[in-house]
Formats: sequence, structure tokens, C-alpha cells
Amino acid sequence: MSNEKIGLFQTANNLYFEEVENEDGLQLNLEEQLRSNLAGLIESRYQAAEDARDQDENRWITAYHNFRGLYPKNVRFRESEKSRVFIKITKTKVLAAYGQLIDVIFGTGKFPIGVTSTKIPEGIAEYVHLSKETTPTIETSTQEKTESNPFDIGFEGDGKVLKPGATYQSSKYLDTIIKEEDFEVGAHPDPQVLERAPAKDAARELEKLIHDQIEESNGSSELRNALFESTLFGTGIVKGPFNFNKTLHRWSKEGDERFYDPLSIRVPRIEFVSIWDFFPDPNATTIEECEYIVHRHKLNHSQLRALGKLPYFNKEEIRECITLGPNYTEKDYELELKDDNRTDETEFNKFEVLEYWGIMDSDYAKQVGMELPEEVDSLEEIQINAWVCNGRVLRSVVNPFTPARIPYNAFSYERNPYSFFGIGVAENMNDSQQIMNGHARMAIDNLALSGSLVFDVDESMLSGGQSMEIYPGKVFRRQAGMPGQSIHGVKFPNTSQENMMMFDKFRQLADEQTGIPSYSHGMTGVQSMTRTASGMSMLLGAASLNIKTVVKNLDDFLLKPLGQAYFQWNMQFFEGDLNTEGDLEIKAMGTNSLMQKEVRSQRLTMFLQTAQNPAVAPFVKMSKLISELAYSLDLDPDEILNDPEEAAIAAQIIGLQNNVGQATSPEALAAGEQPGAMGSPEGVPQPSQDLGATGTGGGNIGTGSVPQAGESEFSG
Repeated sequence: MSNEKIGLFQTANNLYFEEVENEDGLQLNLEEQLRSNLAGLIESRYQAAEDARDQDENRWITAYHNFRGLYPKNVRFRESEKSRVFIKITKTKVLAAYGQLIDVIFGTGKFPIGVTSTKIPEGIAEYVHLSKETTPTIETSTQEKTESNPFDIGFEGDGKVLKPGATYQSSKYLDTIIKEEDFEVGAHPDPQVLERAPAKDAARELEKLIHDQIEESNGSSELRNALFESTLFGTGIVKGPFNFNKTLHRWSKEGDERFYDPLSIRVPRIEFVSIWDFFPDPNATTIEECEYIVHRHKLNHSQLRALGKLPYFNKEEIRECITLGPNYTEKDYELELKDDNRTDETEFNKFEVLEYWGIMDSDYAKQVGMELPEEVDSLEEIQINAWVCNGRVLRSVVNPFTPARIPYNAFSYERNPYSFFGIGVAENMNDSQQIMNGHARMAIDNLALSGSLVFDVDESMLSGGQSMEIYPGKVFRRQAGMPGQSIHGVKFPNTSQENMMMFDKFRQLADEQTGIPSYSHGMTGVQSMTRTASGMSMLLGAASLNIKTVVKNLDDFLLKPLGQAYFQWNMQFFEGDLNTEGDLEIKAMGTNSLMQKEVRSQRLTMFLQTAQNPAVAPFVKMSKLISELAYSLDLDPDEILNDPEEAAIAAQIIGLQNNVGQATSPEALAAGEQPGAMGSPEGVPQPSQDLGATGTGGGNIGTGSVPQAGESEFSG
């Protein structure tokens, strides 16, 4: 085994692991007894994690019922309660929060992972420029290197012909004559000198690659599913990225015939994992603290057989599991998730397969029967991935990722610092939802009682054998007796208005509990501050503060680690040329960068206006400023911007066009002339000589100038 792998996996050695050519890492060589012990260890850890989250499952069940508008099966109504209505305010709030998250994250049409270089990149220069002392050289036919101008084409037919409009920097010919050693580290003040930013260029190229990989593997859809569960239950889970062999459907032509020529490429893929199938270490509050994670799968016969086609799955063990028969038992919460009491017989034809990711220290390894060398310290540990079903180990390999990590990301809608699982919208307004339901039922039952009369009948005053049915035109026969009314209508007081006032009060409290005001998701009715556009804007701006907090949680616990995982995957498994230094430290900005891009573009635009000042312009590298402005607007600077030489050519062309336009325009008029009716210059009309006292030439329009003391027309 290579020294690199020994150092990476610490206790990995030839006794228990073997080298493999596949990217899935090292496979464990365990004997039959050791495999049984390992399966028992994993199942015991799974049972401990399942028992530890019972209270969380109860919270999720309540949240699901409130979202669906269902009363729990253990709720019993009195016979006097006629109404069983459920007002689904929780559904409205959950969907409003989910919609706001989708709008913030995917509103730009771009996956919310941004990659930037650090402030001080390590292992790669921030800026490099082409040395002025460097003179490009080319090789002649005599294999002698001579100094040459790159635009000196040579002889006709040598293939070195520049296209029209090509410049020194834009020509591909430049790459063949400028070597990496021709660049010096550092920025250069002269904008005409060729300058590059390797760290920034590498980060942006990697960002484009990651976005392309996510789009190819439908990552946006998987993330939306996780966002919905985080909004409803409080926690969302995303798994990956994992290796996925994608088939590109393409056709090739040979002669006059076309034939199907598919191409298989390796791409990373992320998957959504339901919170009901995720069992973390009960002693951890974050993914980083988890020593292990168990992912529960429910597979049918075909899916279980398909595992045999994946790397390092033991086909013999899979065959034994199928022989032993299905072992899946339905959990209590799965019965609650069903909307009716039906029993699906097909559930008993499923297999429960446990996917385990976690550490195995040397002491644990000895407990399951692994013989370790004496020099192995008890503090050393390794990470493994194992699949278990029916007490059989279907797959057991050392964690294939470098550096070793648990490939799951859990993020919370509202973080609970003392628990792994977060708090969702439905849990925050659980009490308000129950009280609103109660007052709505009371209002309906009271309306049913007060809306219809209750009759008090004195049967001693009526003839016997009559029907008590009431309808218009009904006639009751009386018998001789005491005078007076025999049938009285009793009307009960209507208290529905007071009940609905309490309903509205607790609906407002639900707004406070969730931080999602009703007007932000379309509540009708005009209130005081919503009468004007400015007042509504202020309210919506305040309402978005809660969502910004949630987005920050996504940035810290999902998008940043997911971006780092994609970076590590590309460094380890990407089959193409990355043109990226492996030790380049890159961080994912995520939604934080998306929310700041608008502010950054505004600041760049303001600075660009300042740079128009002739006194400031010589100090500004205009090409870099415009490039950063284009990038902040999600535009590719390489596609839409000219290099300095192309910009100089374009400026010269524009100048020539302006000169031509001025030459063809009408002659400039001399000072004091105005164009006549036919365009010929005419003199300016001379003003009247005698303006009079009012300055209007004897007219009565305007007041003119007032004569001052000492003037001839001053009247004193």
C-alpha cells in the first residue's frame, strides 16, 4: 500500500484492507464472523439513534397534521360538537415562508453557490503581469530561437494568419509564444501591460464548473425538496455530492448512416434525504460533531438486486438477504402520515437497508474481532461506509472521500442550539393553530344553535296525535282548556362574533410567532400603513428580516459546506483539466454573495461615475473596474468586454465615425446667426431703438425697467 493512503486512513494496512483501482476507496477484508459483528454494531447504533429522536418525531407528526388540516387519530370530539372544521392557517404560513426562501435563493435563476478566492490566497499568486523585459520568441525551421514580433506573419501559407480585428492579447497565437515564466508576480500600474489574476480566475472557473455540474444532475430540484421539509419540520437534509455516471445521448455519422453513440461521463450528484429516514448520532448537535449517521432505505426486490451492480456490493450477501425474505416493518409515524386507516400489503414486501457512515476507532475494531498491530495507538480511528440488511453486510469500504467527511448536510429553518434538529414554521404556531380551530368550531356550533329556533310546547293544551313537524302554514289543533299560547319559540344568544374576534387575535399572534405577517402573503383589507406604497414598502422590508436570518442559516450550514464538498470532489474525481491549483483555498459565499451582489453593483456604478472626473481617471484601472461591474451583474467579462488593445481599436473606430458625422453635418453657424426658414444663416433681428419707460417699446406687455432717480422719465 502506498504511503499516502497509509497516512490518510491511519490504521489502513494490508491485513484488513486492499488497494483498488476504482474511486470508491479501500474495501474492508473482513471474515464472516467479523462481518456479523460489524452488522450487529451498526444495527445497535441505529436503534440508539432511533430511540433518541422519539420526541422529535412527535413534533414532526403534529406539524404535518397542522399543515394537512387533519386532526390526530387520538383526538375525540364530544357528541355535542357538531363542527369538525380545521382552518389551515399553518399551510398558508408554511407555503409563504417556502415561497420567500425560493425567491431569495433561486430568484436570480442561478444556483446559490458562489466561489471566490480568499483575501490572501495561499499557494497561488493574486496578480501576475507580463514582464517588459520579456520578448516573445518563436522557433524557426532551423530550430533556432530568434526574437520576433508576434505580428510578423512570415511567409504565405505558414498558417499563422491573424483574423481581421485580432489583437496582440486576443489572438490564440499569443499563447504559443508567451510562457508562464514570462509573468512576474504582482500587479502592474500600466493598464497596457498584460495582467492576470490567477486566484480570481481559478475561483470563477470553478464556480462555472460547479453550476454546470449541479444543473446536469438536477440539483436545484433536490434542494427545493430539502427547503420544503426545513420550512415544515425545521430541518432539511441534502446528501452528496456522489459519483454519478451520466449518459450523454448523442448520434454520430459514418458515411451516409447515423448511429447511436452514447457517452458516459462522471458527474457529481446531490440527493434530497427525507428527515424521516435520517438518524444522526444522538449526542451531536451538528454534522461536524456526529461520529456516525445512519440512512434508512426502503427497497423492493428489484432495487435490492440493483445494488449488486454498484461498486463493492457483495452479490452473495445480497442473494442471502433476498433468500431470507423482506424484513421491513412499518413505523408508528408512518401510520400517522397516512390520511386514512388503510393497510398497504405491499409494505411488507420491502427490505430495510441501513446505510452507515461513521468512524471506527481501534478499540471498537478490536471489539468486533479485528486484529490490529501493536504499534496502532488506541486514539487512532478510520471512517467507514457500510450497508446492512437482514444482519448481512452488503458493502463495507473505507470512506472514499479525501479528506474524509460524512457526505450529509443538515440545515435548520430556525436553529435550536441544544439539539440537532431545528424548529419549523408549523411548530412555532402550533398553539395558535389549535386555539383558532377551537374558536372557529365554537362559532359554527353557536351559529347552528342560534340560527334555528328551539320550541317549547305545552302538550296539555293541544289535541293528541298531532305531528310536531314545523313548516309554513302549519296548523296545531287545541283542545278546550286554559287560555294562552301553547307553542313558544326559544332563541339562544349569538356569541359567534366574540369567537371570531378571538380567532382574529390569535391569527395576529401567529404572525408574531412565525415572523411572517399576513400582508406579506396576500391578506385582503386595507390597514393604516398599507394605504400608501411607501408604508407598504416599509412593512415588507421589516417582514423580510426573519427570512434573511433563515437564509443566513442556509448559507452557514448548507451552501458553504456543499460548495466546499463540490470543490473537494472536483479536486479528487474530476476527469477533465481544471486549470486550478489543488491547494488553492476557496470558500463558498452562497446566498450571502447573491444578496450582496446588488449592493456591490450599485457601489461599482457610483465609483464608475466618480472615475469620469479627469483628475481621478488616471488613477483608475478602468478595464478591471468594468470587468468587476459586469461580473456583479452575472455577466461573463470574457465574453462581453474588450481587452485594452481591442478597446483602443474600438475607440479609434468610434472617433472616426464621429469625425465623419461632423464632416457631413451642416456648417457651423457663425456667432450671432440663426438658421433661416430654408436653413440659410440669417442675422439676429435688431431690437427696437425706443423702448420707452416700461422697456416694451411703447407696448403694454410686461413691466419693463423702472426709471431711477436722476433719469429723464423719473417722476420723483
